Amino acid sequence: MKQFFFFVCVLTLLISGGCKDNPKDPSPDSEIPAGYQLVWSDEFNYTGLPDASKWSYDIGGGGWGNEEAQYYTDSRLANAEVKGGYLFINAIKEDFEGKKYTSARLVTRTKGDWLYGRIEVRAKLPEGVGMWPAIWMLPTDWAYGGWPASGEIDIMENLGYIPYFISATVQTQSYNFRSNSQKQAITGVPDCYTQFHNYILEWESRELRIYVDSKLYQTFKNEGTGYLVWPFDKQFHLILNVAVGGTFGGAQGIDDSIFPRSMAIDYVRVYQKK
Repeated sequence: MKQFFFFVCVLTLLISGGCKDNPKDPSPDSEIPAGYQLVWSDEFNYTGLPDASKWSYDIGGGGWGNEEAQYYTDSRLANAEVKGGYLFINAIKEDFEGKKYTSARLVTRTKGDWLYGRIEVRAKLPEGVGMWPAIWMLPTDWAYGGWPASGEIDIMENLGYIPYFISATVQTQSYNFRSNSQKQAITGVPDCYTQFHNYILEWESRELRIYVDSKLYQTFKNEGTGYLVWPFDKQFHLILNVAVGGTFGGAQGIDDSIFPRSMAIDYVRVYQKK
């Protein structure tokens, strides 16, 4: 989640339609995709903290490489709670450990690590200037070295100050934001704050494909030139978080009047080919 650029000049061309509030949008058909089998999931059909057998926490307030304004807490219901069939990751305005905001960053590292497959997260995003929710993946073992050499897959990111747009970004040693060469695609989702959508990665040895629902909008191919372009032959884990502000999320400030704000997750499902 190092950076993502939206091309502001296309915003008005892509935005269409309005937002109709429906906080309990039903889940789609749960049929397993053809050729796949379910290997890991959390349906959030319990109450309390996220299942400790599936989720851990990245903790702290050091800015996370982006000068982010929040402190990520550990096992705190105020910031990460399962209730009513959903996981809520809550960003709150409060003084905590020297920071002015708290939130949570949930990770499956060492509890859910995969090489190839279909990762599907059904979520509704938090709205407001200063919000930066993300669904993304990092390598578990960093076999090719530190970032960006071992890769990063951003399945979904949203900047609150550019509403209704999400991005999917792939970063590697050859393609990354430091050289302004990251491989990124954007798409408009006019009801991303009021409706649940499926944010999906299909990851194979030859390419990555990223979708919103059934809409494919990002494809990244293995060029066959080794890890500098394709470090995606090692296990990765999933990250769910809501950042506040920072170099990118806070490029137009933080609207303190919006808090608290939540990303709601209906389910997380991971499939692999039979």
